[in-house]
Amino acid sequence: MAPRMLLARHGQTEWSLSGRHTGRTDIPLLEEGRRGAKLLGERLHREPWDGLPDTDVLTSPLVRASETCALAGFGERATTWDALMEWHYGAYEGMTPAEIQAVRPGWFIWRDGVPEGESVADVTARADEVIERIRSGGRDVLVFAHGHILRALGARWLGYDLEFGARVRLAPTSLSVLGWAYGAPAVERWNDTGHLEQY
Repeated sequence: MAPRMLLARHGQTEWSLSGRHTGRTDIPLLEEGRRGAKLLGERLHREPWDGLPDTDVLTSPLVRASETCALAGFGERATTWDALMEWHYGAYEGMTPAEIQAVRPGWFIWRDGVPEGESVADVTARADEVIERIRSGGRDVLVFAHGHILRALGARWLGYDLEFGARVRLAPTSLSVLGWAYGAPAVERWNDTGHLEQY
């Protein structure tokens, strides 16, 4: 069976709650984010996931992702990989979309990239590198990372331009699964937060 990619977005942080672009700034999880990470872990250790014993685990080195990974119970199995870091927001780091629009009306990250940060081509190349590693590995992979890079992975897994990522939102501590249907890349699950909704 061809390998799948399971995507776990990190838990809630102060900046994600306020809508500030959080690229390489190492923001810790809020208590809500820690709780969400534990609930995600509980879910992935129950049926039908059963702890994903035959799955490799990769995480962004940034603390909000690596802590989510650890709190979910996968820290000891995880390998950190810089390719999973969030989009480098450069000059727009820490700004809200409204603040960015005030200085650059019409700006759209999925088309325009970021001054002093990463271009669309940069992020596309990084996403493609991740996908190539996972598809050639022969095992499912659980990835703990960030909203924009995970949406980029979703777009590129399906063979779309990066701009498709704008159409597939991801909530903190959501679970998504990218797999296969009829021999072609497919979405099996997206932005699933069922583990949070019972609390």
